[in-house]
Amino acid sequence: MKALIRIRISAHDSHYGGNLVDGAKMLQLFGDVATELLIRSDGDEGLFIAYDNVEFVGPVYAGDYIEAIGEIQKVGNTSRNMTFAAYKVIQARPDLNDSAAEVLEVPQLVCKASGTCVVPKGKQRLKQEAQGGQ
Repeated sequence: MKALIRIRISAHDSHYGGNLVDGAKMLQLFGDVATELLIRSDGDEGLFIAYDNVEFVGPVYAGDYIEAIGEIQKVGNTSRNMTFAAYKVIQARPDLNDSAAEVLEVPQLVCKASGTCVVPKGKQRLKQEAQGGQ
């Protein structure tokens, strides 16, 4: 199961000089993707309990468009192991003018991660419904 969101990074998201965005913004996107995956798989938002690995591999700036993708890799009793990737698909071009941007022919990986979420047994609504409400 996969989920994807695409957002435009706003000037409000920039944290450092040159409109550079804090890496925590990518983790926020991964959290939103994880929530959608849990809703689709279990009918509940669940809880994100840990990242196993996070790698920031490229810069993100205000005005960039980012696609965050997640996938459930393994389903345990209550745990869901997931992988995530964030790609820059449109980049701002302030070097040309204040409103210039371009679609990237090849999306650029900016962050990747893996982590674990949990959905308590009593909240695994879709599984319970499939078993006749037990």
